[in-house]
Amino acid sequence: MEEIEFIIDETKEAMSASVEHLEKSFLNIRAGKASPQMLGSVFVDYYGSQTPLSQIANVNVPDARTITIQPYEKNMLQPIEKAIMIANLGFNPMNNGDLIIISVPPLTEERRRDLVKQAKSEAEDAKIGIRNHRKDANSDIKKLEKDGTSEDLCKNAEDDIQKLTDTYIKKIEEHLAVKEAEIMKV
Repeated sequence: MEEIEFIIDETKEAMSASVEHLEKSFLNIRAGKASPQMLGSVFVDYYGSQTPLSQIANVNVPDARTITIQPYEKNMLQPIEKAIMIANLGFNPMNNGDLIIISVPPLTEERRRDLVKQAKSEAEDAKIGIRNHRKDANSDIKKLEKDGTSEDLCKNAEDDIQKLTDTYIKKIEEHLAVKEAEIMKV
């Protein structure tokens, strides 16, 4: 009995982690409005080690179309600019000697559709992860059944795992619908 509860709890945690990962992935898909998260994937060569941009500079969004980056050390302007170009985010950073200014271009209809495709792909990956967690849990339950755990308990556990799966798949679809609406809103 305890083993079954452990399997269910472990599966719930894993499924929850899949949804959290999806939410983080969605933050990197820009929806037209400037935000500091757009630069979350940028790593700068800081004295020989790859360091997240947010740890070596202040990233601000003064308006919906502009991101400003104020490095804590002035000599980091060029490396930051280079790192943004290498990250291939479609931004053209401008260095004015004190800070780096990025104008976020408005999204074209075609680009919006591409971003929706990307969001759907991320959501599908999350669903696959959820289904894999279900498969792992069900195979663990089958092993317990072979080792003598009652058939009814195992059947109920499998039903619980399926309910969890349905719940988390629904959460993923809700997140996708919200993100899709956000991307397509002009």
